[in-house]
Amino acid sequence: MKYLCLVYFDGTVLDKMSETEKIAFDNESLAYDEELQRSGHFIAAEALESVKSAVTVRMRNGKISTTDGPFTETKEQLGGFILIEARDLNDAIQVAAKIPLARFGSIEVRPIWELEKK
Repeated sequence: MKYLCLVYFDGTVLDKMSETEKIAFDNESLAYDEELQRSGHFIAAEALESVKSAVTVRMRNGKISTTDGPFTETKEQLGGFILIEARDLNDAIQVAAKIPLARFGSIEVRPIWELEKK
């Protein structure tokens, strides 16, 4: 079954890291992606740019409305995702717990709803 691991964290934690710490953390994150590939869990992963570059789009009464930034005000922001294959929710939780950013933020694990064409 496919699960989406949404990675949320407070960006100020990374901002406070030295350049050496950031490089080490990036390398740790990339190494975990490689570990997921070897284990057969990995499907896709991407990091997102800062929430400052986000635009929220709404369609109301046939009109498009855009707002700069995220939909809600929060310290934690969506920083990226990892799409995985896991046996079940417990397996997905074990995979998510090892994502390096889980130490600073939170990982929301959600099953993918497989839509079937009718």
